[in-house]
Amino acid sequence: MTLKVIGAGLGRTSTMSLKLALERLLGGKCYHMTELFEHLPEHTPLWHQAALGEPVDWDSVFEGYVAAVDEPVSTQWQAITAYYPDALVILSVRDPDSWWKSASNTILPVKWNPPPDMSPGRKAWLDMVLEIYKSLYPDGFDKPETAKAAFAAHMERVKQGVPADRLLIWEVSQGWEPICSALGLPVPDEPFPRSNSTEEFKARRAKDV
Repeated sequence: MTLKVIGAGLGRTSTMSLKLALERLLGGKCYHMTELFEHLPEHTPLWHQAALGEPVDWDSVFEGYVAAVDEPVSTQWQAITAYYPDALVILSVRDPDSWWKSASNTILPVKWNPPPDMSPGRKAWLDMVLEIYKSLYPDGFDKPETAKAAFAAHMERVKQGVPADRLLIWEVSQGWEPICSALGLPVPDEPFPRSNSTEEFKARRAKDV
């Protein structure tokens, strides 16, 4: 099995909704940060290798998956898109101000102030993420302006780095149609999935503590 779709959008750009949509369209599993948490011992070292610029056997990471989105996938988009040259690349986009409002209330705080009692697996995961963030957010990710500038720079790098004939720039308000058109698939007769709002994220995180 090989990846048919690679998501290059950072976290909090509707990547969970995109994951659910791709699973519906492609009839298989889509890798996401939530999937990584199910394979921390096996996958975290591989993502850390990637963060350090070392080669990774991506087939071993994505075995059994038809698509991959969200971080850390999107932070390694150059290597993964080169490894799977026939995959469609979807850049999920969002206004930087709206992104910051969401990210600063969900995915970023645990990296600013990690809980002192993290398990060894979660600690290794955090070390990996912080290694990735050194290049993703060269001026830091705890201040709005520097984080938003890095977010916008990431989107621009993807737009410039992926050939137009394999890149779909998409925002969640567009729903099914652009994705189905790019994949040559019919549009499902059902609402586009919407999941992992800030409230849902916080509720799930509270259960993890």
